[in-house]
Amino acid sequence: MANQVFINLAVQDLERSVNLYSKMGFTVNPQFSDETGKCMVWSEHIFVMLLTHEKFKNFTSKPIADTKNGIAGIFSLSVDSVDILNEIMANAISAGGIEPNEMRDYGFMQQRTIEDFDGHTWEVFYMDLSKLPSQEK
Repeated sequence: MANQVFINLAVQDLERSVNLYSKMGFTVNPQFSDETGKCMVWSEHIFVMLLTHEKFKNFTSKPIADTKNGIAGIFSLSVDSVDILNEIMANAISAGGIEPNEMRDYGFMQQRTIEDFDGHTWEVFYMDLSKLPSQEK
């Protein structure tokens, strides 16, 4: 089995969150989904588990962080073009996501931020390595 990444997020409104993540380009894997959690697929190796608070509490004894008022992590997703980046962001915003700041352009990388309904923060970026500044002097 290949190495895979599963990011588990506690969400208040599962269906609303599924809609937003679907608009961002994730798809639902019904094999690992039920009424308490949905497995959202980004690629064959990257998955986000959207879990109700009740389900999430089964995996930890710690309290669930208030990510609306504090940051617990920043998750980053790479895409193949600026057009795809902008399309994902437009779709996420139309589904109710929040863009807390403007696009950042580093020359070789364009990056935008989206927050979901629970305050989970995603950086979506396009990187053109041919434009990466040379380290030579």
